Amino acid sequence: MTASASPAATGPVTRYRWVICALLFIAIGINYIDRQMIGILKPTLQSELQWTEIDYAHIVFWFQCFYAVGFLTFGRIIDAVGVRIGYAVAFTIWTIASIGHGLIHSVTQFAIARSVLGFGEAGAFPASLKAVSEWFPQKERAQAVGIFNAGTAMGPIITPLLVPAITLAFGWRAAFIAIGIITALWLVAWVIMYRRPQEHPKVSPAELAHIQSDDTSATETAAPTAKISWFKLLTFRQTWAYALGKFLTDPIWWLYLFWLPDFLHKRHGLDLKTFGPPLIAIYLLADFGSIFGGWASSKQLKAGRTPNAARKSTMLMCALLVTPIVAAQFVGNLWGAVAIIGLAAAAHQAWSANLMTLPSDLFPKQAVASVIGIGGMAGAIGGMLMTTYNGYILELFKSYQPIFFVAGSAYLIAILVIHTLTPKLEKVPEEKILKAKTDA
Repeated sequence: MTASASPAATGPVTRYRWVICALLFIAIGINYIDRQMIGILKPTLQSELQWTEIDYAHIVFWFQCFYAVGFLTFGRIIDAVGVRIGYAVAFTIWTIASIGHGLIHSVTQFAIARSVLGFGEAGAFPASLKAVSEWFPQKERAQAVGIFNAGTAMGPIITPLLVPAITLAFGWRAAFIAIGIITALWLVAWVIMYRRPQEHPKVSPAELAHIQSDDTSATETAAPTAKISWFKLLTFRQTWAYALGKFLTDPIWWLYLFWLPDFLHKRHGLDLKTFGPPLIAIYLLADFGSIFGGWASSKQLKAGRTPNAARKSTMLMCALLVTPIVAAQFVGNLWGAVAIIGLAAAAHQAWSANLMTLPSDLFPKQAVASVIGIGGMAGAIGGMLMTTYNGYILELFKSYQPIFFVAGSAYLIAILVIHTLTPKLEKVPEEKILKAKTDA
């Protein structure tokens, strides 16, 4: 492996790592179609099943609760069994749960189905980020994360086009069942196409050398799989920096997914037939933000800036661009509100492309998925708290203003916390991780 990773490797230069990135992008898109459907269908489901705002918040709460458990669980599973198997298991669980939504009749049954969906969907990001750490050198990781993370906006672009059409023609139950069956084709492609780069027949020695061009890459890739104690990982400041960043900012994306259609319905009178253009515009901006955010810090790294300077300068810019959303409730013009929310969504995605790169910047490969799992759990817990807050605010005050105030300030607090805990983004030495290995 060390020989193949040598900079002197010759032969045809393949770019198969970008095929893997495309697979990850499609999977994240599917993930967000499945999870955003409830937001698009909220007015329809509330009318048919007689949900209150608090009922809806409880359904989302249980999704996020099991998402938190699943994130932590799949972080450990993926570090243990690898990306290929771990992602296939997660995808299978969430697809079955998505189809199951079409067979239920009560709030309780819906909460159960959302819980299973949340548990399965939680495997997507630990698997995707672990795959990026295996397939890309550090200077390309933020760009790769930005590309696959654009699926979090591409899914919501497709959803308001596809779901209302199926719902209006065949009913909301058919929408859940049809989309679950169609998207299951991804699983076949994944099992056929994914291997680690050093095991993949389509990766040339030159591309493998490029992938392993970081100083410690070959060593870490060759290291045996280690079971790292979660409690030991929590003793590192770097873990807390990532986890608190997720805790503070992940809930804002949940807000867009689960409540944005409702905001547009209540404030601007949109429905299933008219949601499409505004939501597509917002998520197109978010897609641009995801790709731009990854490109911005990767370009700085290639220009010689440190990961600390590149990541944090980009994240600070994003935190500032989110702040205008505090005024969205007061904008009477639909497209003015769309512009403000779209800017905030783009800034969130650019922020996330950099935040999600931090575990591979801060930890050796064998701990990456476990750290991502801890961060994902923290983000889901933050989402649970904000979901409860949203439900009671809307039920009692009928206004999104207090909710948008939280959305506009969370990122500035998060960048301050991250910088305080990791002022230089120092990487945890591999020997410390190996000392943390446990049989538990």
